[in-house]
Amino acid sequence: MKLFVSMYRIRHRIRAVGHRSAAVSVALLGVISACFLSGCTAQRGASSADGQPNIIVILADDLGYSDLGSYGGEIDTPNLDRLAEEGLRFTQFYNTSRCVPTRGSLLTGLYPHQAGVGRMTFDAGEPGYRGYLTENTVTIAEVLKQAGYRTGMVGKWHVSQTIERKDRDEQLAWLAHQADYGDFSPREQYPTARGFDDYFGNIWGVVDYFDPFALVNGTEPVKDVPDGYYHTDAISDSAVAYIERYSRGDAPFFLYVAHTAPHWPLHALPEDIAKYEDTYKGGWDAIREARYRRMVDLGIVEDGTALSPRIRPELDWSTNPDSVWDARAMAVHAAMVDRMDRGIGRILAKLEETGELDNTIIFFLSDNGASPERPSQFGPGFDRAGATRDGRKVYFPVDKDPAHLPGPQEVHSGIGPMWSNTANTPFRWWKAKVHEGGIATPLIVHWPKGLKTPPGTITNQPGHVIDIMATAVELAGASYPTTYEGRTITPLEGKSLTPIFRGETREGHDALFWEHFGARAVRQGNWKLVAPDAGAPWELYNLAEDRTELNNLADAYPEKVAALDSLWNRLAEHTLVVPRPR
Repeated sequence: MKLFVSMYRIRHRIRAVGHRSAAVSVALLGVISACFLSGCTAQRGASSADGQPNIIVILADDLGYSDLGSYGGEIDTPNLDRLAEEGLRFTQFYNTSRCVPTRGSLLTGLYPHQAGVGRMTFDAGEPGYRGYLTENTVTIAEVLKQAGYRTGMVGKWHVSQTIERKDRDEQLAWLAHQADYGDFSPREQYPTARGFDDYFGNIWGVVDYFDPFALVNGTEPVKDVPDGYYHTDAISDSAVAYIERYSRGDAPFFLYVAHTAPHWPLHALPEDIAKYEDTYKGGWDAIREARYRRMVDLGIVEDGTALSPRIRPELDWSTNPDSVWDARAMAVHAAMVDRMDRGIGRILAKLEETGELDNTIIFFLSDNGASPERPSQFGPGFDRAGATRDGRKVYFPVDKDPAHLPGPQEVHSGIGPMWSNTANTPFRWWKAKVHEGGIATPLIVHWPKGLKTPPGTITNQPGHVIDIMATAVELAGASYPTTYEGRTITPLEGKSLTPIFRGETREGHDALFWEHFGARAVRQGNWKLVAPDAGAPWELYNLAEDRTELNNLADAYPEKVAALDSLWNRLAEHTLVVPRPR
């Protein structure tokens, strides 16, 4: 941990000087990182310039479909927009609607239940619901290591069983760093036990961005962090440090950058919040409509696709008694995305400096749609501390008290359903639902050496997070195993995206499948059968004509509903889903 503490002390000393430019600060930090990690030397070479590409997967947490500038948003994301303008954007790429299952699918190339993480990180005693990546799985890192890759991960793991204290007071003391109860998950489920040579990040899902719980370096808990710590910066700076070190060898590398931003609690730096202080004062409708128009202009949404009606249309921003609080909440969300983008800019700068950018393929996506959750609904407990390390009370403002606006460490809040609906423009619903608002993610692919599509290409070909593993295996020249360390491995479900990278039409999946806490869907061709909750009736949509799922055709096409219902049940059995409510 000495490296990361030193890096942050240096970073904040640099900020305090004031006369250094941001570029000089970043460059100096990178040099210091390299010296800590491997010793300062004058030599540096592109590790894979003529062979296997480096592979970087950057995953945002609870990012809305239209948050990025290159997907229609007003948030300042120049670095991700650069990747989009030089690379390839997908408009019909899918996750699994929530953090744990999406991470499981991304890492293994399987549907989440097949990987043991059909729900969250608790053990329900059934194969699809063990709460960790089970023994029938192999991760991208494990596969690529066998193909000669160095492997590193920074950020949110959240695919191992959480060890929770039974006594609530003990749990709250642990969350507040006022007690130490050892490992956060079984160590045999940590990233370094699943193929990653290096890891710095949070084992659990929710973090205080200024003082994260469940923070580890390798397998060792990080007992404290320096003054001025901010987790999004730590993730980005750790990724930069890994790239610096990996680039000095001859082997290609795989790097998984798993951000927590912009997941609640809404924590951001004051200067970042100030940048968006006035942006959201016009309310939900103004932002939704502006995003929709830009999405049409960009080609992210086809002209003629209807903007879905806003949730709770009876509410009017002009009479909203909480407009100050609500505008601040979305400003903090934007600030968190903005800060993440700047960290990605530092990653790109390091790749350019080391000569690695041209032969590095970068994937950027989100684990689900924006979240309607507000931690104030829950209060302290499980993964939500009730106090800071130094004993200050943490507020969970149920009534949106203007005395406790989002942003600082001692306030835990989320953007809520109205802004979540806005962030997911033009779709309905949000995180944990399997309508498009919950499962559609931006996907940006950037690879100067390997992409054959014209810069800025937008593709409507569907894909799914299970396809990332298959793509990485093909690009690395690796083999997906039938057995691994004596264990039988479930066959890969994903299909490589590389034909799309060549500008071709891919032979995609016959069907794509979803289930999460009773929300369920199946897509075959352009037909999608979907239900928002366990026991809810099926809805049927033709996505070619109705991407925003407004015209339910279930009554008009009962035979199609029956056929897709049968298909969903076959896939549920195949992927270890327990469809009954639990």
